[in-house]
Amino acid sequence: MDPRYPIGQFTMPTEVTAARRLQAIDEIAATPAKMRAAVKSLTDSQLDTPYRDGGWTVRQVVHHVPDSHMNAYIRLRLALTENKPTIKPYEESLWADLADAKMPIGVSQTLLDTLHERWDVLWRSLKPAQFALPLIHPASGERNVDWILFLYEWHGQHHTAHITELRKRKGW
Repeated sequence: MDPRYPIGQFTMPTEVTAARRLQAIDEIAATPAKMRAAVKSLTDSQLDTPYRDGGWTVRQVVHHVPDSHMNAYIRLRLALTENKPTIKPYEESLWADLADAKMPIGVSQTLLDTLHERWDVLWRSLKPAQFALPLIHPASGERNVDWILFLYEWHGQHHTAHITELRKRKGW
């Protein structure tokens, strides 16, 4: 197993149905609780352990997830309210080195909880046609709202697995 991709790399589902979208929405809604469970009772020393050689620490991963999901939430809102918006990428590796990515993780857990509460309401309000609304990602080209949905279903699972796989390897 490649520790960078413990659940594999992201791939768009080949068949997108209303049921598959609902499954993804449910998974996104569950992400904060799954992340909390993954880090439950870890010490500061464990939180400051990289999940792989050359990788971020568990603490940085916990702070990264709401950073990334806030960006995705804004991207979704832009796609829903503008005509084919071009979204702004960000340097996630630089964000992971900022001072707030070294704070206690509780603040980012709370941020993830409240962000996902709003995100869940927004996802569940969408009409089927809205999932096809386009957006432009400078590096990935034209995508749509379905892409955001399935990418962030994967993203939460991906980073939670970084932590749970590290715990298994370390016997924590």
